[in-house]
Amino acid sequence: MSGTQNYINHVALVLDASSSMSHLSGKVVEVADQQIAYLARRSRELDQETRVTVYVFADKVECVIYDKDVLRMPSLKQMYRVGGMTALLAAALKSQRELAQTAQLYGDHSFLTFVLTDGQENASHRCPDAPVRDQRELIGAVAEMFQTQEDNWTLAVLVPDQMGKREAMQCGFPKDNIAIWDATSTQGLEEAGQVIQQATEKFMVGRTQGIRGSRAVFSTGADAVNKDTIKAAGLTPVDPSKYQLIPVARDAGIREWVIECGHAYRTGGAFYQLSKSEKVQAQKQIAVLEKKTDRVYTGPEARALLGLPDVEVRVKPDHNDDFTIFVQSTSVNRKLVANTRLLLML
Repeated sequence: MSGTQNYINHVALVLDASSSMSHLSGKVVEVADQQIAYLARRSRELDQETRVTVYVFADKVECVIYDKDVLRMPSLKQMYRVGGMTALLAAALKSQRELAQTAQLYGDHSFLTFVLTDGQENASHRCPDAPVRDQRELIGAVAEMFQTQEDNWTLAVLVPDQMGKREAMQCGFPKDNIAIWDATSTQGLEEAGQVIQQATEKFMVGRTQGIRGSRAVFSTGADAVNKDTIKAAGLTPVDPSKYQLIPVARDAGIREWVIECGHAYRTGGAFYQLSKSEKVQAQKQIAVLEKKTDRVYTGPEARALLGLPDVEVRVKPDHNDDFTIFVQSTSVNRKLVANTRLLLML
């Protein structure tokens, strides 16, 4: 086969259909359908083939759609019915075991699975789809699966609370492949859908840069950045003569501080250091600073590096030993925080 390999994504949604999801059942269908529409759009734009698999689970685990072209997907309306307990571990194991039988000939194949649950595991020990009956052995089986999966497999889970997160970590889920969602409201489910979309965006953009799988699929912030992701994103540093890093000695307005430090203020030319979790609009530029070298990376690749989609999104300054995030300021009175730095483009 000459030329570049075809990118083929196998995206699976594994959806909790236990009785406790009944108040959200209409919203689950809507959010899943939105995710599929989004995948269809991005597959066209990025020229990646995407195939979708959907499992629903309660007392047993059922595959309702298997590896179907995303451009030909029906609505899940007829396929999502709630009732029963939560065989979460059986669902994780069955989905990965069956997807592993998918042919991976001719092309660069990658598997991305999202499990969405609103409760704790309570039914796998008597689920016909579970490979073993004992709870401890089930947890061991999931942990072992993580150890043996190839680098082109990504398995992530959305859980309702810290306890769910602890249980997922015991099963071997990487901590950045676990997200907590508010399972009490349709608003919470809507937000969970956005989190899945953001993670998928990061995954698909990463694919074009040679990243085949991820153990930090939900991280959007400094913790998503490292040497490998910078290299994979094909980022080139900004010429050092084109910017200056200015220490901020006290709380001050951005224009006032730039002028006080002897520079002219140009709207959009100054970037403040992200010091708390905040929303960043789609049009705002992001810069990433490598602390050791003071190298700066900007442009759409810097957004992609942090896994940010091209919509407004909340970004965390997550502690990262090697990198700092800066956000473009488009106002003149943005408050700078003492003991941070200001990035000024010259």
